[in-house]
Amino acid sequence: MDRIIKKKKWTLNRISGLSIGGVFFFLIIYWSIFGDRSTKYNINIEKITISTVRKGLFHEYIPIIGTVIPIKTVYLDAIEGGRVDKMFVEAGNMVHEGEKLLQLDNTDLLLNIMYRETELYNLLNNLRNTRLVMEQNDLALRKETMEVDYQIKRTKRTYEKNTIMVNKGGISRQEYNKSKDEYEYYLKRKEFALETHEQDSLFRQTQIEQLESSLKRMHANLDIAKTKLEHLTLKAPITGHLTSFDVEIGELKSQGERLGQIDVLNDFKVRVSIDEHYIARIDIGLRGEFDFSDTTYNLVVTKVYPEVRGGKFEVDMEFDIKAPQDIRRGQTFHIRLALGGLSEAVLLPRGGFYQKTGGNWIFVLDASESFAAKRKIKLGRQNPLNFEVLEGLENGEKVVTSTYDTFGDIDILNLKK
Repeated sequence: MDRIIKKKKWTLNRISGLSIGGVFFFLIIYWSIFGDRSTKYNINIEKITISTVRKGLFHEYIPIIGTVIPIKTVYLDAIEGGRVDKMFVEAGNMVHEGEKLLQLDNTDLLLNIMYRETELYNLLNNLRNTRLVMEQNDLALRKETMEVDYQIKRTKRTYEKNTIMVNKGGISRQEYNKSKDEYEYYLKRKEFALETHEQDSLFRQTQIEQLESSLKRMHANLDIAKTKLEHLTLKAPITGHLTSFDVEIGELKSQGERLGQIDVLNDFKVRVSIDEHYIARIDIGLRGEFDFSDTTYNLVVTKVYPEVRGGKFEVDMEFDIKAPQDIRRGQTFHIRLALGGLSEAVLLPRGGFYQKTGGNWIFVLDASESFAAKRKIKLGRQNPLNFEVLEGLENGEKVVTSTYDTFGDIDILNLKK
């Protein structure tokens, strides 16, 4: 009689399969939690630049290019407009202070001066006539006063005599009253003449003061007009080189129009353009230096032009002692403009890595120098040679400072020799 044989549930093959599957599953879980998922890139060590971080003195400066210009430039503008009548010099010549450069002709200005002179002469005549009338009135008053004083004396004697006689009955009351009235009439006539003369004198005096004030103003206006006439002759305000002189005989020039310029060539200064990023840090007194003919020359910022054009602003720098004898106008120099003093810092050499990382991270070599790992850093000031390291790097560590453009988003560089 056959017997049913039960199939074993845990066979050796099944146990082995489950064990292998469990180990494989464990490895997957372990790798997902603890495994190294960083991306790597193999590169020949000769194709990158490796620099060493070091401690040293940090000198913050920026490289700028300066152009030599004259120490002083004076622009020639037409103070008064007119037609160019004569030219006494040509552009490119040396001129001396006060030397005639140009003669303009302005008919309207001449007619204006003639008109003002005519007004002045008329006013002088009015003033003269007014004073003459006052003198004539004074003479007339003196004459009238003498006549009235005579009549007062005469009528007073008659009136006093008639007063005595009328009391004695020697004359009639009518004759007495007549002598009295005549005497009082001349007294009042004198009083009226003096009052009239006083009022007329006050009026004439006020009129004279007004005329004199007008005459004074007219003299001042005429002097200004004559000064304008003198300005038609353009003279050199300083001694120097007449660099440009844009005029032609017969040409009309407007008031305020630029005619040329005179440069003082006994000394020079340097004008530089600086990126607007530094505008808040540039001030008068900052120093710079450049090399010329195997000698280092020092410059000092003397003027800052705050206007920004095309992302740059301009600065004037003058030589600390004396400009080199061999420099010429228009010559350019590479200047190192210092933004701060010397200070000790951890220094990182500049390199192409900055364009990719913005100074936020860098590849740092391990002790074996077989690979370089990405590390976050913080940079501070900079100059054309170094960055100032604030965080993330220590003295003596080696880093990759060449460009990172071909690395992509990798985390580790495997360095191959």
